[in-house]
Amino acid sequence: MAFIDGTVVNVALPALQTNLKATATDVQWVIESYALFLSALLLVGGSLGDHYGRRRIFLLGVVIFAVASSLCGLAGNIHQLIVARAFQGLGAALLVPGSLAIISNSFSEQERGRAIGVWSGFSAITTGVGPVLGGWLIEHVSWRAVFFINLPLALVVILISLRHVAENTDRESSRVDWFGAILAALGLGALVYGLIESSQVGFNDRSVIMALAAGIVALILFLFIESRLSHSMLPLTLFRSPTFAGTCFMLPSAEHFFSCR
Repeated sequence: MAFIDGTVVNVALPALQTNLKATATDVQWVIESYALFLSALLLVGGSLGDHYGRRRIFLLGVVIFAVASSLCGLAGNIHQLIVARAFQGLGAALLVPGSLAIISNSFSEQERGRAIGVWSGFSAITTGVGPVLGGWLIEHVSWRAVFFINLPLALVVILISLRHVAENTDRESSRVDWFGAILAALGLGALVYGLIESSQVGFNDRSVIMALAAGIVALILFLFIESRLSHSMLPLTLFRSPTFAGTCFMLPSAEHFFSCR
């Protein structure tokens, strides 16, 4: 669901621009609002799962994603659609890291690598299938069907999770690192926002420079704070492992990078 919706909307942009009387900038934000909230809140989603229960946060993400998909399909104008897409990104930020945590808890060490490989493979496949599926739905049904298709998928996921997935938490996580969560969200959000806006107004624009600078400062503070907490949201000691660090930095997207935790 999360990876399909990262690409499925691309082919719907001409239909959105025509039906909702949107500008080129408006339809760009239909895509980027989703990416912005997903990338900014992904670390927070993983941390919440550690503390409150991985299945619980995963299911919360699925429900939010399904509700947001409904709002996208029912949007009466482009601004409603942009807000609903941001809401979708929030749901995805909760369910993506939760899915990997559930895999790690559900399989033995001997089977875990294969399970994560299947997760990665299907993530790549669904990302590629998105535009094909979106094109077919737009041609034969409506651009709104691109979003409504998530509802039966979400229902199946919820039923399977409630029946077959056990709850699991990180017993060493005594409290949520809210300060780190805020810094991570602000830093990643500001960076992504600055990069998105730079494509429209250029890197010399004052708002872009301020957003990028704020993002860098927030992320530096985040790393400083995380290095001094005993139960940090992102244990920096993980990156002492060359295998772990190399794998994370080689992954092709920000979502996968932060899912490594």
